[in-house]
Amino acid sequence: MAGKLYLCATPIGNLEDITFRVLQTLKEVDLIAAEDTRHSIKLLNHFDIKTPMTSYHEFNKVEKAKYLVEKLRSGVDIALVTDAGTPGISDPGEELVRQCYEADVEVTSLPGPAACITALTLSGLSTRRFCFEAFLPSEKRERQWILEEMREESRTIVVYEAPHRLVRTLTELYEVLGNRRITICRELTKKHEETYQTTFMEALKRYETEEPRGECVVVIEGKSFEQKKDEMAKSWEEMKIEEHMEFYERQGVAHKEAMRMVAKDRGISKRDVYQYLMEKK
Repeated sequence: MAGKLYLCATPIGNLEDITFRVLQTLKEVDLIAAEDTRHSIKLLNHFDIKTPMTSYHEFNKVEKAKYLVEKLRSGVDIALVTDAGTPGISDPGEELVRQCYEADVEVTSLPGPAACITALTLSGLSTRRFCFEAFLPSEKRERQWILEEMREESRTIVVYEAPHRLVRTLTELYEVLGNRRITICRELTKKHEETYQTTFMEALKRYETEEPRGECVVVIEGKSFEQKKDEMAKSWEEMKIEEHMEFYERQGVAHKEAMRMVAKDRGISKRDVYQYLMEKK
């Protein structure tokens, strides 16, 4: 009988945030796969857990996942833990889960702490719709592509960043997104936890005289629908009515329907569009 993979969420700071279920599972499984065994041993020692560990990290995730899947198929139960938070969120756990599904190995997730959700609920910004960007890519072209994609994002955006890169990232986000409302969360659940709502400009001014400290989560206000609507209206105004008509007709929209859509876009009557087109003939 095959074993089972347990995705075990561990504290992001305060050790009391671990669940009874995770503690029991870590004690009962045959093996714990940890992103950093030196980090995870502190957690295991604190709760007197003697289960053997093996490393599973970004640089061995593909080959080591194959090894772990074979262990699982042979009947070994394995718990996967990350350095902090929920495995599979901005860490190599997703590769192991993918290979488990391909091998028809059972996977279950034991819920618990996740820095992105903790920060989102603390942010004071909209939580109904959000997207998670984790750490922005370091490769310049990919990073710029992601930033440009974020420009039109109407959902609340959650980004991770290390303290020594925070000012650079805030500067780039400000240049692309404009001076939006943001909430910066640092050292979540720890003794020196700090959460403050600000704007990109205010935050950058603060860090002119203060060095950022602690791992940060930046929660960013999405572009409002009103702003997107105003920008769209402005773009239509810069286009001639005949060009506007051609835009829709190229998509297969019938002439009369295109006139109705153009009138609606521009906030004028269908008769106005008709008369303009007649005068241009």
